[in-house]
Amino acid sequence: MKSNYHFSFEDLIVYQKAMEFAEIVNQLIQKFPKHEMFNLSSQFQRAADSIGYNIAEGSSGTDANFYRYLQIAWESTNESVCASTKARLRNYISFEEDEENRKRLTEISKMLTSLKNHLKSKISKNNNVDKI
Repeated sequence: MKSNYHFSFEDLIVYQKAMEFAEIVNQLIQKFPKHEMFNLSSQFQRAADSIGYNIAEGSSGTDANFYRYLQIAWESTNESVCASTKARLRNYISFEEDEENRKRLTEISKMLTSLKNHLKSKISKNNNVDKI
């Protein structure tokens, strides 16, 4: 069901994919051992959630500010790759699940990079390159 209250960042496909990935991570960590609850489970969930959070938070500011938040979201994709790898190495997820995570994160990373490049171009046209 679609909300009657809509925010423009919700139209960004990269945001939608980030939200979907975070929900996948939430499902995956359910099978992690209890001793990981405050360690890898928490770190993986926070990194995955951070991608969407930063896209949403940065979208309401200036182009330069949005660029900064997109950089943080991009860094969170890298952190998520590391968490997924650790989960695989500890046999909490399968190779195939790790590969699917990497596939999704690669797509999100490329989309974030493309959006950042678009914003950088807009900012440089306004002679505000030094603000990035």
